[in-house]
Amino acid sequence: MRSWFAWKPPRSSAQVNWVVLSIAVAIFIAIVVFESAAPANVVAAYGFVLPILLVAIVRNRWLMVLTVALCIAATYSGLLRPHKPGRFVTAVINRTVVAGVLVGVAYFGMTREERKAREEEARADLLRANAALVEVKDALNRSERLAALGLLASSVAHEVGTPLHSIAWQVQSLAEDPHVTPDMRKTIDVIDAELNRVVRIIKDKLSLTRQPKRAYTRLRLDELAQSVVTLMKPSYIGKAVMLKADLGTEASPVWGDLEHLRQVLVNLLTNALAATKAGDEVLIVMGRRAATLTELEERRRAGHALAETMVTLTVRDTGSGMPEDTVAKAFEPFFTTKSVGEGTGLGLYLSREIVASHGGSLTIDSVVGKGTMVVIALPNLLPLMTDGIAGA
Repeated sequence: MRSWFAWKPPRSSAQVNWVVLSIAVAIFIAIVVFESAAPANVVAAYGFVLPILLVAIVRNRWLMVLTVALCIAATYSGLLRPHKPGRFVTAVINRTVVAGVLVGVAYFGMTREERKAREEEARADLLRANAALVEVKDALNRSERLAALGLLASSVAHEVGTPLHSIAWQVQSLAEDPHVTPDMRKTIDVIDAELNRVVRIIKDKLSLTRQPKRAYTRLRLDELAQSVVTLMKPSYIGKAVMLKADLGTEASPVWGDLEHLRQVLVNLLTNALAATKAGDEVLIVMGRRAATLTELEERRRAGHALAETMVTLTVRDTGSGMPEDTVAKAFEPFFTTKSVGEGTGLGLYLSREIVASHGGSLTIDSVVGKGTMVVIALPNLLPLMTDGIAGA
């Protein structure tokens, strides 16, 4: 057993401690006064046991040492008062016995409190271990669900591929029709491009059982954003939601995978559209900011080229917003507030994974009743940088 002199008790309520100490002091003073009035009555000295036990509750070893010393000193102080002839030796023996009892009670009280403190600490450790076990279990369940989704995706790729190819053939036939107008041809080109993108996503981007390959290249984030705005505009018009883009005039080159970043922005605009109603507004703003020390350190550890500037793409809506607990879970896989069949809960999870793989970050800030703001931050590709940094 550890010495109670080396034991560091846990913190207790200061208010309770002061009450206990006040009672202990009052009892100590009362016994000292009684001893002064009747010095021959050594029985009263045994009352010092009470303040010692009260001080033990506070679990302060040095305060206990001080209390025992004061109680023993008060016990022996009775020897300084006059005694009957021949009773001095008896008084010394009796008060020595009292001092021994006080020391024993002090040791017993402190060891008992030490044992209680250990039990409380053990219970706290058990609660923390149980909480950690629950978190590990949840993580394991998510991993199992992701693995199952990977198997499902491989099946979907086969089943959906055939009808998609049939649609693509029909679109190609429409494109070859001599009566197609220029406006119709633009719409057909958009449909054809999106069909090809869906096929590519099914083949290698929805597979969660392996790390997807990324085709990194130099691209302009403002041009990517403008193309997605053009794609999503009809959906916003159909719901009477205003979609605006403030992309600036300065080029914003980044190093990334065009299809994956397009997937992220389409998902964000789709979420914004779902959270808004007729008359609301969704705004996309391009900007720049200095890279944080954390971002620079993460890129240095990963062996990527350092970028002192981050290109930001902010998607802000004036929709319903989300409560804090929903925002905290927004990036968890399979978490969704949509009805069954309307969402998988993987959109934001995959979007953050994609942005993180590009050395960037994806953050959400939302207020109920005022709207949501999602910020994509990607390392700015300097003009002097070449395609030789494909690993960046």
